[in-house]
Formats: sequence, structure tokens, C-alpha cells
Amino acid sequence: MVAERLALPMTYVRKKPKGYGRNARIEGAMTEGQRVLLVEDLTTDGGSKLSFVDAIRDTGATCAHTAVIFYYGIFPETVKTLADHGVALHFLCTWWDVLAEARESGAFDAGTLNEVETFLTSPRAWQEANRKE
Repeated sequence: MVAERLALPMTYVRKKPKGYGRNARIEGAMTEGQRVLLVEDLTTDGGSKLSFVDAIRDTGATCAHTAVIFYYGIFPETVKTLADHGVALHFLCTWWDVLAEARESGAFDAGTLNEVETFLTSPRAWQEANRKE
């Protein structure tokens, strides 16, 4: 939709080659020196974004920005990890935004909202504490 609205070409980056046809990670035209914005639906820790950016850069194109609709916002190292790779993360909303809206709407009880906040504050510790054996 972004490419169509801006009248720009859209290229698809796969997580890995399909294993047949051209066996390429990149579907569509991408040329050396081309500036590319990586657009995705969401990001958690940024790992897949690094892989996609590397595939883009392997073509000789540049990619210094990724835009997502939803950024989990629960792993504080994500923005730094991407920045260290030369990529700025742009996003529309996070789980913190969802939690704030849920609190404001009154659609959930305080205990549920507090539990969600505990998870968002420290997801790995919450997971360990709530692991079912």
C-alpha cells in the first residue's frame, strides 16, 4: 500500500530463498545505489529486520530506515541493535500504547492490566515466573 500510494516500486524480501525458480531472497528489481525503506507489519527484537537489511545491502542498495505499524516495545535493546547496524526504527504504536488505551477505556479489570504491565516491564522474567511445568 505504501509503495502504491507513493507511486514507488515494491520489492519483496524473503526470509530465505524459496528453493526453486530464481532461488532469490529478493523478488522484484533492486539496483545498486537505490535507497530502500524496509516496511513491515511489526517488530519484536529486530532480528528479522537485520536479516532483511543485509539482503537489501547485498544488492548494492542502501537501507537506513525500517517502518513498522506495530513495535512490541518490550525489549529495550531493539532500537540500539538496529541503530548499531545503521538502521533507524520508525513505528506507529507499541504495547504500551495499547495498555494505555485499555486502561483509559476501562474495558479490562485492574488485575489484568497490572499483569500485562508486569509482562511488558520484564517479559523474560514474567515468562519464567509463569512457566507451567
